[in-house]
Amino acid sequence: MVIKPFSLPPVEGDTEAQQGGLEGDGGTKATKTSVPRGASTASMPHSSDLVAEPVPISLVAGRYLLYDIDVVTYLRRTHNICGVLIGGIPQAPQQNVFQGLPLELLPEEAKLLVDQNIGYVVDDAAWHENHYTTLHGKDRQNYLESLRAQGLKASQALNAVARQKQEKALARQAIVRATKSADSEREEIGGASPSKDTDKMTPTEAENPSSRPISPAPSDVSKFSSRAWDASKPLAMTPSTSYNSSSLPRNPNPPPVPIAPASYPLFAHLHARKYFMMPGLRFGCNYNVYPGDPLRFHSHFLATSYGWNEEIAMLDLVGGGRLGTGVKKGFLIGGEDVESEGEGDLVRTFVLEWAGM
Repeated sequence: MVIKPFSLPPVEGDTEAQQGGLEGDGGTKATKTSVPRGASTASMPHSSDLVAEPVPISLVAGRYLLYDIDVVTYLRRTHNICGVLIGGIPQAPQQNVFQGLPLELLPEEAKLLVDQNIGYVVDDAAWHENHYTTLHGKDRQNYLESLRAQGLKASQALNAVARQKQEKALARQAIVRATKSADSEREEIGGASPSKDTDKMTPTEAENPSSRPISPAPSDVSKFSSRAWDASKPLAMTPSTSYNSSSLPRNPNPPPVPIAPASYPLFAHLHARKYFMMPGLRFGCNYNVYPGDPLRFHSHFLATSYGWNEEIAMLDLVGGGRLGTGVKKGFLIGGEDVESEGEGDLVRTFVLEWAGM
């Protein structure tokens, strides 16, 4: 086992090809491209460009949540904040493989955003209670109209989907009927006498029954029309928040300060070097550290925070080093030097590499 001091270089400006191969969580390798990080999205317009800082962070039952997709995209693309999606998907509610809004932030991520004046925390329960008791007259009417507009938009979307399904179903049934009719007509033509419908055909249709125009039966049209969605009636909407993000207070007094765990100095140290971080429960560490967006990269380090004078069990070092080497990652440990009289970033990091595997 080799333990060596490690100074994490900033990833900004590096290329994806600097290490020659992309190493996966399961030990597999994939080919890297030579496009600089951020180059693929720098010239593309985004709706999240309109997001103004600081952004509101909703505090609900001790969790820090984001409900606005533009804010989620902006923080991920600009400030390397990933979070974890915890909401269900209406189209597939009985699964938890793919999740949707809201996005839950780690306490470290929420504290970092507040410390850097990128975001501020709003107690959603208190905000809801205070503003709903004073919502009267025109404000109440405007709020109800906004809910009705959202419900009408959702109803129109469902109506469009229902009509597409109806058209496809009618087309399939018309094809099936035309095929059956053509088969029966061929049998009659080749048999004793033609049917009455055959007498009314043109010579071309008599020779090729499939060339006859296909039209759905009236009974089928009425059956599917009765199932069509009424787009004139808005759906009942249950908003996830009381108001839009833009209507939240700009400077709450006093603003709640997120309480971060003891590993926050290591998190801030890695974030300052432009790394992305995700929860490290999968590998038994504090954070999975990525050199770029986790949607494009595999993690390079398994980061675990320790106190400066904390004793580390040898079993933890051996297990972490072997696990990290087995999945093609470095086992990174670090902590803040509380005994130093210097200022600024006092975090030191070390990487363990298991040389005997």
